[in-house]
Amino acid sequence: MEDHSVDDDNSSILSSSPANSPVMDRNPSPPPDREGEQDGEKVDAIGETVYSKHWLFSTLTRLIQIVSEQNTGDSDAQMQLPEEDEDELCKIWDMAMDKDVAGFLQEFKAGDILLGVIAKSRCPRLTEICVGILGNIACFPDTCLTLSQNNDLGVVLLLLLGDTDPPTLLETSRLLLTCVSQSDVSSLWLERVRQQTSVCSSLCFIMCSSTNMDLLVKVGELVDKLFDLDEELMKTWVTAGSQPSDEDKEEEGERRLDVASSLLEAAKQLRSESPEGLEVYLHALQLLTTIHHGIQTLAVAGGTGQALWTFLCEVVCEDLCQPDDPPLVLQEQKSLLVHALAVLSVLYACQDQEAEHSKADTLLPLVGSMLRVLQYHREYQVSSGHGHKEKKDGQEKEEEKVDEQLQALIQTTAEFLSDIIADLTKDAVSELVTRGYLTEKTCLSAVGSMLPQFSPAVQHLVFMLS
Repeated sequence: MEDHSVDDDNSSILSSSPANSPVMDRNPSPPPDREGEQDGEKVDAIGETVYSKHWLFSTLTRLIQIVSEQNTGDSDAQMQLPEEDEDELCKIWDMAMDKDVAGFLQEFKAGDILLGVIAKSRCPRLTEICVGILGNIACFPDTCLTLSQNNDLGVVLLLLLGDTDPPTLLETSRLLLTCVSQSDVSSLWLERVRQQTSVCSSLCFIMCSSTNMDLLVKVGELVDKLFDLDEELMKTWVTAGSQPSDEDKEEEGERRLDVASSLLEAAKQLRSESPEGLEVYLHALQLLTTIHHGIQTLAVAGGTGQALWTFLCEVVCEDLCQPDDPPLVLQEQKSLLVHALAVLSVLYACQDQEAEHSKADTLLPLVGSMLRVLQYHREYQVSSGHGHKEKKDGQEKEEEKVDEQLQALIQTTAEFLSDIIADLTKDAVSELVTRGYLTEKTCLSAVGSMLPQFSPAVQHLVFMLS
């Protein structure tokens, strides 16, 4: 069977690197200043920059020639980009980060030129560079608006998500994320995504199969943004995974990739490599739990919900807020913790899975971790001086914002813990004590956090300890 994996041996090379060069952390430098430039030559400059209009025209003309030459040979053969041409095109990529250059490229109809090249290109590196240039042009509101109004370009970019070249996929995802993040054009892109049904399956395939960390993070950011902006789109994608598409029916009933399981698979890949990327995926999974269709999908016994429960318990109990960590660790890990515990609380509330959660040896360690979160919060408050705020200009508001983020974690933890405590048997409470999870210190911290809002849970715990 043909391998359609989106990864290759160059997956670790950043997308701005020439194909045969060492790893680089930026695009190649723009053309150097020409020595001896006369005052009269400044009319050739683009805006307030030192970049040459003539050079840019010549390079874009050469770009058209390159793709024309490629299409005169074997139509199925993959082409290589000459090193000299690659260097020149990468200079445009770098130049496009300048607002004046981006505007000039737009006036010169560079979007149409690049669209034509992308549509005809049989060279992955050439396609990647062209999408990268568009991505930089789209970073500015005015040029992004003009690009976004090109419907043909929008369709081609969404179809590119089905490509198999990781650097091209990375630049395409970056460009799409840039566009949907700008309020003036986000609705336009959301409508295109809704109409292009292949987007969901393409993104799910990347999340399930890629081992390219940069690509997984960027795709996760894109999915998270789409879900955050459009709840109806999220519902559509969640339900699509349980229904065979027309293409699936042709392949002996094979079903589409499931969004929830795809998000979980990518989160597993990122667990040890990128805490920031993991946070993005946990937030996207939390968004799934805010809609009925998402909860239904996760509530199926033995399905994605059970696998997600096991994974998140491992993350919380093994990676976060460990016994030898200082209380200050809550500030670093609060976002990961609040997303993970919010999803776990929803999974726990699914009655069909509650018995499975209890049988698996995950519940008591999870309770121990939540008790530690509340204990560390109390110790952090004491050590930092509860209620103290910096009075410097601009600092007090930031301090309040940080407190609100931390408070969200404590509220989520206390509420989830009270739900579990209400179901604990006397034997389970005794086991918490035996394992060292429930001590005098953790008990006092938990009681202080749960009162008075969760008094019944506190009373049940006291009764079980008596």
